[in-house]
Parts: sequence; C-alpha cells; structure tokens
Amino acid sequence: GQLSILQEKIDHLERLLAENNEIISNIRDSVINLSESVKDGQKNPEAINFSQGSVSELFPSASVLLAVDSEDCLFASKSGSRSSGVQMLDVYDILPFDNPDGGVWKQGFDITYNENEWDSEPLQVFVVPHSHNDPGSWLKTFDDYFRDQTQHILNNMVIKLQEDNRRKFIWSEISYFSKWWDGIDSQKRDAVKRLIKDGQFEIVTGGWVMPDEASAHYFSLIDQLIEGHQWLEKNLGVKPKSGWAVDPFGHSPTMAYLLKRTGFSKMLIQRVHYSVKKHFATQKTLEFFWRQNWDLGSSTDILCHMMPFYSYDIPHTCGPDPKICCQFDFKRLPGGRISCPWRVPPEAIHAGNVQHRAWIILDQYRKKSKLFRTKVLLAPLGDDFRYAESSEWDQQYQNYQKLFDYMNSRPEWHVKAQFGTLSDYFEALHKASNLGEKSSNSLFPVLSGDFFTYADRDHHYWSGYFTSRPFYKRLDRVLESYIRAAEILYSLALVQSSKSEKMNVFPSADNYKLLTEARRNLGLFQHHDAITGTAKDWVVVDYGTRLFHSIMSLKKVIIDSAHILILEDKSAYNYDTATPFLKMDDVQASQDSLPRKTVIKLTLQPR
Repeated sequence: GQLSILQEKIDHLERLLAENNEIISNIRDSVINLSESVKDGQKNPEAINFSQGSVSELFPSASVLLAVDSEDCLFASKSGSRSSGVQMLDVYDILPFDNPDGGVWKQGFDITYNENEWDSEPLQVFVVPHSHNDPGSWLKTFDDYFRDQTQHILNNMVIKLQEDNRRKFIWSEISYFSKWWDGIDSQKRDAVKRLIKDGQFEIVTGGWVMPDEASAHYFSLIDQLIEGHQWLEKNLGVKPKSGWAVDPFGHSPTMAYLLKRTGFSKMLIQRVHYSVKKHFATQKTLEFFWRQNWDLGSSTDILCHMMPFYSYDIPHTCGPDPKICCQFDFKRLPGGRISCPWRVPPEAIHAGNVQHRAWIILDQYRKKSKLFRTKVLLAPLGDDFRYAESSEWDQQYQNYQKLFDYMNSRPEWHVKAQFGTLSDYFEALHKASNLGEKSSNSLFPVLSGDFFTYADRDHHYWSGYFTSRPFYKRLDRVLESYIRAAEILYSLALVQSSKSEKMNVFPSADNYKLLTEARRNLGLFQHHDAITGTAKDWVVVDYGTRLFHSIMSLKKVIIDSAHILILEDKSAYNYDTATPFLKMDDVQASQDSLPRKTVIKLTLQPR
C-alpha cells in the first residue's frame, strides 16, 4: 500500500545519498592528491617537466608549475565548524519573512539619531553619479540602446566632467564603452585618460557586462571579465579596483570569489531579499567581509557593501524615505518628461531655499548612516540610462554642488559632502575603520553564503529566470564549448604554422578576429537581462542571432586549425574558403532551429 511506496522512496533517497557521499569522497581524494602533487612539484620542479615528444615542443622548455592557492583546497582535507560570523543559512532560518509593510521598504523602521553624534567626527557623504546601461534589455537591443542613449551619455561625460574638477562619474559596462571608444577621435580619448588619471572618472568591475550570477556558468563569468580587463589594459592601461553589481537578480559567492581572485578587495551589491536587507540594517551588518563557505582561513575575504533600500534609483538611495529622496532627483524638476510618483516635485536650489533643502537631505543622509558602522556614507546618484541629455548633467551637478557648498559652510552641521567615485568611498571607509590594522577586522562581520532567491516585495520571488527560455540557455553552453575547442586548436595551429615556410597562408589574423567576436558575443549574453530570458522577443532574437553567428564562425576556426594540425606535411597546407577541409557533424539552419546531425549515406558501391 501507501507505506510500501513510501518505504521504496526512502530507500531510493538513501541510495542516492550514499552515491553522493561516495562522489564527494572521490572529489576530496582527488583534490588532496592534486594538492600533494603541487607540493612535490615545488620541491622538485624537474619532476614535472613535459615528456619529450611531438606535443612537448608546443610548450616552453622551462618548468611549468600549476599554481593552486593552498587555502583553496582546505575544504578537501579539513573539516570543522564554519569560521564566519554570519551564516546565511542560519539567517534564512531565523527570519520570519512576515512582510508587515508589503515588502518594499517604505520608511522601513523608524530611524532616530542625536544631532550631537557627529560633533567629534563629521559625517562624510560621497554622492556617486552613475548610469546603469543594460547591453540589451527588455525593451531595446544592444545596438538600439547605444544609438539612442549610451553614446550620448559618454559624449556628455567627457564634456561635463571637464567643466568642474569636483565632478565624478563611474561606469561598468565595457561592451558599450569599447563600442563608443572605437568611434571617437584621439582628442576625446586623451580627455578620458586625463579624467581617469585625475580620479574624476572610474571604471568599476570592468567586465564586458554586469553578468547574471545564477544562470551563468563560471567559465563565461571569467571569460567576460577577462575580455573587459584585457580591453582596458590595452586601450586605457587601467585595472579596476572595485566591484559594482546593482541589477543582477540575486548575488552569488562565486562572483565574490572570482572578483577576489581577480585582485579586487571591495565590491557592492544591491538586489537582495527585502527581509534580509531589513534584518542586516537592524544589525548594522550591511557591510561585511564575504568569505567562501569552505574557506577555513581568510584568503577569500572581500569587503562587500550591500545597498539597504529597494532600488538603485535616486528615490531609494539618499535615505529611507523615497518621497523625500525623489525631490533631490533634479531630472524630475517641473516641466521635464518624468516626475515623482509621490507628487512632490524637486525644487531648483537657490539662495532662498538652499538652507531648508540642504537640511532636509542631510536628515536623510544621517538616517541612512545609522544603518552602518562608520561615519562614511555612500549615496549613489543615477538610474537606468541616466545622463543622456546635457541638461540632466547641469541639473544634477549644479544643484547638488550648491547643496554641498552650503552644507560644508556650516561647521555646526558636522558634515562634509562631495561627489565621489566608488573607490573614493571605499578609501574613506578604509581610513575610518582602520582596515589596515590587524586589530580592526572585528569592525565588520564575516559572512558566508549566498543571496538567493531574490524578492523585491510581497512574495514576488525572482526564480522563474533560473529556467526561462531554456533553448537559449542551452545555446549559451554550446557556444562556450565551441569557444574552448576553437581556442585550443587555434593556438596549436598557430604554433605549427609559424614553423612552416607557408606560415602566411594560415588565416591567423582573420580567425583571431572571429575568436574575439565570439568571446564578446558570449560575454554579452551573460548580461542579467540576456541569459536570464528577461527581455522582449525581438531582443532575444538579437542575442540568439549573435550566439548562432559566433558558433558558425568558430566552426570555421576549428576546421582551419584542424586542417593544418592533421597534415603530416605542413607545407602541403592550402587554405581554400570554397572547399572546407572538414565538415562538422551537426548542422543548425538558424538561431531558433534545433541542430541536426549530419547523415552519412552508405551504399554497396565502392567510393
């Protein structure tokens, strides 16, 4: 009966658990062996020289050591209690998720303060202007957004930042920035480099996109990060220092780990379940060292700032009351195309109202600062595709500068307000918290775990995108595999062709361009509105077409590379686009069609 069926299911689960334990045990043994081999290799480098043969001549003659961070393997050889102070699994257990106010942080909870709190140490406020540019989204394609908005944002940035050296701006999406860079003259390029050198303009994260952190594979997360950083190194000679992720729908410790191993020490996140945010705000744990669950030391620690409120737009970044903060989004001044939904419009700042308006926003800054452990405050100033018009630059920067000048002229207010970059904020935080001193690490808690599943209000859990549009999620993985195969074969073929008298015949430059384009299209698809499936149909078709064309291009690279590698006599290589040397075993007619295998027909007749 029912009991026997239940018993069968329990037995099946027990078998699965046993199999899982065996798999974990095997993985543990493998990692221990790998760790031991690395130690042996470090003691005796000659022991791991490549054996002589046809393959070895493709590699350097010097010893090649596999660099594995010893602390990255601790989970395999040690066990024990988690070393973090805040464990997200425990947080999820204790939170009631009672949703008393409808989810969205309206006024959150009452925040009170004593006006004398800042007498000995003034409040430092860093207002960080930014523009979130989705590389394709739920409304427009990548190229449409660039044409209509992004290029104008960056063009205005060069002009407006040079008008006043107190102005700052940050940017993250290199896919857009590189496209804009290719179309500007040397004078503008030199101006951008000066702005970066002077600290007015900062590249944050520096990936090809701001990627999704749930559906994306770690291969693609790394690849899009490399593509962006390589471009920055080649064209600007800069390396980003801080992570900025305001729109991915939940946040993964894997991304934090990748940023840490990239050399970052600071990062920022935004989309976290509203109940978690409120809990962290009450505990003043919105800034923490994010540590990997398996790290029994601290080698993976990265300082993380979690934005406390509903969104990264201006109404939800100056303080806990969006009705007030919206009044300081000066693009919404009366007569503009957008207004405040709370029906209280902003006021242009002038001598007659500056005292009153400055005090109102300072009150919000002070209340927000009470959610953190230092007297250094971050207040982002931006939204999707902001600053596309010259007038908005003037509205925001001029009005805020008047507010700053007035605040800073009132010593009894004990505040220093200014524009800043993300690095400006973290540097001030570093000084205020004495992070350089060993004894100061207790100021910020250590946290382990992830921030999934995201909900912004009520029971609106953003989980559908884990599986939506599975056809394109699969196409993403297919392109990944083709990129890796093509890169390996191309590299080997390039070495072989360089040894041949006919080395110029191999289309190395053309194939390298195809590889680069494919990596960038794969990177573009990691965007948090692409691989997630959260885009309009015509935008999805644009993404799919890019993936499909890249797969076709990589097949050509694989065929060309395999051709020269297969030939015993390399001098016999003859590149002919009309007659490919090989045919791939699968054929796909279009971006939205299923692949089909090539059928080989056999007959009794000899060939």
